[in-house]
Amino acid sequence: MRLVLLISLTMVAFAANSILNRLAVGSGAADPGTFAVVRVLAGALVLCLLVWARGGRVPLTARGRVVGALSLSLYMVGFSMAYLTLDAGLGALILFGVVQIAMFTYGTLRGARPSPSQIMGAVIAFAGLAYVLWPSGGMRVDAGGAALMALAGLGWAAYTLAGRSAPDALAATAANFVTALPLTAAAIWMIGPALEMTPAGLALACLSGAVTSGLGYALWYRLVPQLSPAVAATVQLSVPVIALVAGVLLLGEVGSLSLVLGTMLVLGGIALAVLPGARR
Repeated sequence: MRLVLLISLTMVAFAANSILNRLAVGSGAADPGTFAVVRVLAGALVLCLLVWARGGRVPLTARGRVVGALSLSLYMVGFSMAYLTLDAGLGALILFGVVQIAMFTYGTLRGARPSPSQIMGAVIAFAGLAYVLWPSGGMRVDAGGAALMALAGLGWAAYTLAGRSAPDALAATAANFVTALPLTAAAIWMIGPALEMTPAGLALACLSGAVTSGLGYALWYRLVPQLSPAVAATVQLSVPVIALVAGVLLLGEVGSLSLVLGTMLVLGGIALAVLPGARR
């Protein structure tokens, strides 16, 4: 029960990142590049302070740090830029749909031969994602935003898999944030968006970086070693549902029928692929 509660808390934090980012970037309170950099900076500061407060050190040169930093930076940049044109629920659905597909593929390449039900579940989940992204009626999905969020999904999948070997979740997350900061800033500088941030945008970026990203990712790194890649991918598919509901209630976004049906297909496909009861 404790594990379930901690996983649920982490998924809420992940969904909150979509809401906070969309709220800041979509309202013009912050440009996506500055939001991403401040988010990483706030997370790095809070995590380092927590590590030092308990007498630990930040392992900047530990094995796998390059993968953690690069994947986190890719996720941060793609995530923030995508929310210029995507709603919170749709963005989360694309993000974690890609995460599921990537982690499913990783498990297969590592020698875990998929069963027929796992293959069918992956096909259904992918069909649900494609259904949402396919332009129809009054709902048009920006191709550039979807591509950026897909890149963010690949980054997050790599970041999650890298966390399976982290001996100290808090210290590893702090090191990832510190090393990802110059990478994220350099990427934003090369993209060259206008620097713009209001006090409200700064507050949202700091909240996202320090709490729902920094502390949320540290908790996720602690939980990931207890989960198989398939289960880790599955539970993250609850995030789009949380973000969709929160986006409709808090941001006034439209919960279209196609988005709801696509979400149900994705979640149903993942359940079929992973849960023994669903297979039967």
